[in-house]
Amino acid sequence: MVRISRFEVENVKRVQVVQVEPSPTGLTILGGRNDQGKTSVLDAIVWALGGNKHKPSESKRTGAMADSRIRIELDNGLVVERTGKNAALKVLDQFGNKGGQSLLDELIGQLSLDLPKFLHATSKEKAETLLQVIGVGQQLTKLDQEAERLYNERHTIGQVQVRKQKHAEDLPFEQGMPTVEVSASKLIQQQQVILGHNAENQRWRASREQLGQTVRTLTTEAGYLRAKLQEVEDKLATAQSQAIVAAKTVENLIDESTAELEASLLLIDDTNRRIRINVQKAQAEQEATDLMEQVDSLTSRLEAVREERLQLLQGAQLPLPGLSIDIDCELTYRNRKWDCMSGSEQLRVSVAIARATRPECKFVLLDKLEQMDLQTLAEFGTWLESEGLQSIATRVSTGDECSIIIEDGLVVSTVPTTIAPAISNEEGF
Repeated sequence: MVRISRFEVENVKRVQVVQVEPSPTGLTILGGRNDQGKTSVLDAIVWALGGNKHKPSESKRTGAMADSRIRIELDNGLVVERTGKNAALKVLDQFGNKGGQSLLDELIGQLSLDLPKFLHATSKEKAETLLQVIGVGQQLTKLDQEAERLYNERHTIGQVQVRKQKHAEDLPFEQGMPTVEVSASKLIQQQQVILGHNAENQRWRASREQLGQTVRTLTTEAGYLRAKLQEVEDKLATAQSQAIVAAKTVENLIDESTAELEASLLLIDDTNRRIRINVQKAQAEQEATDLMEQVDSLTSRLEAVREERLQLLQGAQLPLPGLSIDIDCELTYRNRKWDCMSGSEQLRVSVAIARATRPECKFVLLDKLEQMDLQTLAEFGTWLESEGLQSIATRVSTGDECSIIIEDGLVVSTVPTTIAPAISNEEGF
């Protein structure tokens, strides 16, 4: 575990000389008026531990004769110094062994040194940091991508379904119509049978006339053809017999009417048109029903993905009770998004995540704690102590809550911390 046991800063930015032994846990507050060097102390610590990428652009105090000097003692025995014209880094352990920036990077989390980077990140960037901390980032990303894909697919199909349903509702419907189109072939066949029957009747009528004519002709010829009388009489008898049969048949013939079939044929196109209207409506309704089934199926799958996502987060070891990530991949605390949290809640969440990114690093640097009232400040300090965390912070104040007062880059007084004891109020902080 790494905490700061002691630090000395000379000639860095606004600081002349500041030497502090911070409290091992809880808050050590550097107080003072604006522009007196409080933030410069934190910048010096960040530079010393975080490397030259954090070096201030004008690191040396204006007007200082001596070079900048920073010395930090960590409670694991490491001593970190930056001295000389180039502020060269020197890292020694309790046995005199030398180390470098890589050793510090392994021990000290970047968020502990640069918490504003997290505070000013976007909501999604904060969530991504938390996901990396709890080790479910890739899994949650896959689930969120699948949920987004299912949602978009369901939305698209749902839009089509609504249009299909509206189209089906707007289509007319013909009452009393059969479900399939009527075929004209049967009616035509019936018509052909009747027409054939009537043609046969006509042939019988023609035959009757013809046979009558034959009788008359043969009767006339009988007078002149007595020699062939017997033959003619036989023929006559036969013809008379046939004529009698034909006459009786014709008397019993009745022509059938095709008027009803002709009327049906005229109506068949209109009937089929109306049937097609109903079929079109039924198809539209079926399409709308099928699409609604797809929407319901996608909804079930989407809910399953969201449930899996919730279980994944619930099973993860989160660094702070009440901390989570919502379906929009935004960080939440007690069901409130970042912009709905109080300043103290944002700070508490940030410290918890900073600790989780590098669990062995037990300190964090905080600037501008004047956003907290004394009660909240006390509760925050109590929480830090309960978590075994150390925080070196600045506050525009010269009150008793400050551990030391800095004026013009110097420590002008050391004030015992007398912040009122925090009342246990989980809802308050």
